[in-house]
Amino acid sequence: MAAQQSGQTPLVSVIMGSQSDWPTMCKAVEVLDALDVPCEKRIVSAHRTPRRMYEFAQGAEARGIRVILSL
Repeated sequence: MAAQQSGQTPLVSVIMGSQSDWPTMCKAVEVLDALDVPCEKRIVSAHRTPRRMYEFAQGAEARGIRVILSL
């Protein structure tokens, strides 16, 4: 699972609680790729690592993220 595509700054962050969510979330990534929307893919568990999730969300806008997709 690559962090982002084609060196562009990601606009969308696709986050999952674990690797087992990838079969579902890969469909969203396929659509974003087809629309040429740069995205990042990350595993960030709100249940297991709530502080990491908080820090991720707090910094998203500063990194250029405009949309967060999550299960």
